[in-house]
Amino acid sequence: MMKKIDLMIFDLDGTIASTGDDLVLCINHTLKTLNLRERTKKDIIGFVGDGISKLMERALGSRYREYQEEAMRIFSAYYAEHLLDNTKLYPHVEEVLRNFENKPKVVLTNKRYPYALMIVRGLKIEKYFTEVIGADSTPFLKPDRRIIDSVLEKHPAERHRALIVGDGVNDIAVARNSGIMSCAFLNGLGRRDDLLKAKADYYCEDIREVNRLFR
Repeated sequence: MMKKIDLMIFDLDGTIASTGDDLVLCINHTLKTLNLRERTKKDIIGFVGDGISKLMERALGSRYREYQEEAMRIFSAYYAEHLLDNTKLYPHVEEVLRNFENKPKVVLTNKRYPYALMIVRGLKIEKYFTEVIGADSTPFLKPDRRIIDSVLEKHPAERHRALIVGDGVNDIAVARNSGIMSCAFLNGLGRRDDLLKAKADYYCEDIREVNRLFR
C-alpha cells in the first residue's frame, strides 16, 4: 500500500544531482594549487556528506590542517565558477518532482546555500521547490534533528507524513532523530553498504520507485 505524505524533503548531492565529478575536480584543483598530492575520485566521494569544511579537512588530511583556511578560499572561488561544468540531474528526477507537483517540497543539503541555489537554478528545477536550505541557512546540519524541526515549523506536516529522500547516512539519521520517514537512494554518492546498515524506512534503486511507494 502506498504511504500518504504531506511534505517531501530532498537531499541534493547524490540524490537530485550528480555533483561528484565537479567536486572531485575542484578539490583536486585546490590541492594542486597548494602543491599537495591530489586525491582519487573514490577518496573524495567518500569524504562527501558533512559539508564543505569537513570535505576539505578530510581531503587535506591530518598532516596539512594548517592549509584549511587557504584551501577553503581557493575552493570557494573555483567551485563557484565550475559547479555546473559536469553536474546534471540524475535520470528521472524531474519525473518524480512532477509526479508530486502538488506536494510541498524542500531541498535540504549540507552544501552551502549559495552553491545549492546555483545548482538548483542551473538545473532548472527551482520551480518544484518551496525552499532550498543549505548548510549556512540555519545553525544546524544533518543529522541534527533541530534542522527538521525548523523545516516543519515553516512547512507544517505531521512527522509521520513527512519524508526525506537522500543518498547519505545523515539523511537516514536525521529522519530517525526527528521522527520523520526516510527513503534511501542506493545509487547516489553514498556508500551502499553504509546505507543498508543504517536501516532506512524505505530503499530505492531507481528514483522512480518513490512514485510507487508514496502518494
